[in-house]
Amino acid sequence: MPSPSPDAFVRVDIWVHGYVQRVGFRWWVRCRALELGLAGSATNKHDGRVHVVAEGPRSQCERLVELVKTGDTPGRVDLVVENYSTPRGGRNEFLIR
Repeated sequence: MPSPSPDAFVRVDIWVHGYVQRVGFRWWVRCRALELGLAGSATNKHDGRVHVVAEGPRSQCERLVELVKTGDTPGRVDLVVENYSTPRGGRNEFLIR
């Protein structure tokens, strides 16, 4: 089976573990996502994680994951778990929740 096109639209759910709340992390993710032309959201969870949802071209979503994993982010990222799926659409902005 051929690999998906880098321009195919996808959804990626990114669960970010570490010291990522109250340090400007969601704002940083939003800025990177907007630079990459992605729509979605970044949400603080009660257990201390941040859940990032992004939709757009696969190559751009992969770049966002790479930036979260290896970029110079606010706070401290200990673990990143990503899951790609079919986009749901309906958004044309990137929200902080």
